Amino acid sequence: MWCHLNKPFSMQQFVGIFSLLTSQTAALDCETMKKTNEFPSPKVYSETDVIMKGQNVSLFCSNRNKSLQITYVMFRGMKHLGTWDGKGEPMIFNLRISEAGDLGPYKCKTQVSNCSRYSQEFSFTFANPVTTPVLNISAFQTETARYITLRCISYNGSLPINYTFFEKDIAISPAISKNVREPAEFNLTERIIGEREEYRCEAKNRLPNHAKYSQPFTMPSTGRDSCPFCLQLLLPGLLLLLIVIILMLAFWILPKYKARKAMRDNAPRNYGNKPMEVGIYANVCQNQAGTGHSQEIHYATPVFQEVAQGDHEAHNDCKTGYVYSELVL
Repeated sequence: MWCHLNKPFSMQQFVGIFSLLTSQTAALDCETMKKTNEFPSPKVYSETDVIMKGQNVSLFCSNRNKSLQITYVMFRGMKHLGTWDGKGEPMIFNLRISEAGDLGPYKCKTQVSNCSRYSQEFSFTFANPVTTPVLNISAFQTETARYITLRCISYNGSLPINYTFFEKDIAISPAISKNVREPAEFNLTERIIGEREEYRCEAKNRLPNHAKYSQPFTMPSTGRDSCPFCLQLLLPGLLLLLIVIILMLAFWILPKYKARKAMRDNAPRNYGNKPMEVGIYANVCQNQAGTGHSQEIHYATPVFQEVAQGDHEAHNDCKTGYVYSELVL
């Protein structure tokens, strides 16, 4: 009995006991670090989660504990993307988002010895940049002030879009968010002081560094007895009215012109200086041979030819055997 108890441990038994104690200690240390927040969960993030297709981005994975030697592992879904060891510095993973499968979700794993922690998932979103917005202005003027309505819209770009109105370089409105494709409006009252004011608007969505500005619109100075701004606002209406009048005249004159042209094309042509409606023709019908007039009726085929007025008078003496008549067409 005592011999059995006093038998020394073998090396294999000693290693097994040491490994068990070590693993238990590591497990206790991992649990302790988690409970005391000494080894918190990592955080995965990027400068923006809204990007354009084909954009290059940087993905970060960091841990608040800067004193531990940490192994960082990056995943997209179940796919392993890379591993990096560091201390105090976050892991930076550069990638290009070219298709929907590249949007995520991404997850980061940090490991210290046998203790591992995972981050929350992170995903990107595709968006289209806004185009240059269009600024429209309408105004109503009194003797002491004019009341202005500014309207701004960008016809392309992912919604929502935020609009901001500026007077020169100073913002005069808060950001007006639009979730539908319609203009943002801002009303203001301007006292007439004889100065020219310049307005413009800004449009931007969630894409960073892709804000667009409209062309500036300068409000002309006005006096009590003049209204150049009114003329500027009425000019498009006057041009439209002029176009309508031109089209009405064209539709009214064109049928008359076509009718007169058709009459000229259908009218008989003029021969010489004689009227077109009247011509002098000779009916050539030669009598039978003999001296006296025959009492019989003879039929002949008439032949019409045009003769000059003088020839008609010279030969119409009843001696030539020809009978002349005037043919009216």
